[in-house]
Amino acid sequence: MSLPVPGFEVSRGDTALVVTDPQKDFLSPKGVTWGVVGQSVTENKTVDNLESLFRATKEASLPVFVSPHYYYPHDHRWRFEGSLERLMHDIKMFDRPGPLDLAGFEGSGADWLERYKPFINDGETVVTSPHKVFGPQTNALVLQLRKRGVSKVLLAGMSANLCVESHLRDLLEQGFEVAVVWDATAAAKLPEFDGMAAAKTNYHMLASETLDTVEAVRRVAAA
Repeated sequence: MSLPVPGFEVSRGDTALVVTDPQKDFLSPKGVTWGVVGQSVTENKTVDNLESLFRATKEASLPVFVSPHYYYPHDHRWRFEGSLERLMHDIKMFDRPGPLDLAGFEGSGADWLERYKPFINDGETVVTSPHKVFGPQTNALVLQLRKRGVSKVLLAGMSANLCVESHLRDLLEQGFEVAVVWDATAAAKLPEFDGMAAAKTNYHMLASETLDTVEAVRRVAAA
């Protein structure tokens, strides 16, 4: 028995692109996580594919939302964390000096990749408040989507089995229709596990459809 594929139609007025964590600490060889995610980013051509999605949605005048990940000094005083939360704190991932302070942000691991800045900093893209663990329960993404009349989400970004999958699960619970662009994501690969393989399995079980970038761009252009 094979799973059904409900399908996902990109349509103007109710469909948006949501990208999680398009930041240097994940996507640059100089980022603090490159040693564990670099293989997957390279294999999936994640950096190029995210740029293609940004470009296509901007050309189609579809709304774009970025759900970023930042840690401020007060976040490092949490009394308990999960395994990967502890790691992110230990390696100072996405660190910023404060929510109202951009000192040192430009070019840091918390910053966007340079090639994405024309799309994100164009005055149209909605950059939400940061999510703090993996999902959007702690930020303003759902509110911002609702206020713009969005009911369908093309989802991409980093990392595949953590923030992307957590966003997928919460958006589904919130009543959104979601398709994941699987090769515009990537995940940690370690001797004991492959985060990308885990994510792809769950995308197929949860999302309305799992697309590659070529197909996602084609549907955006045809909308």
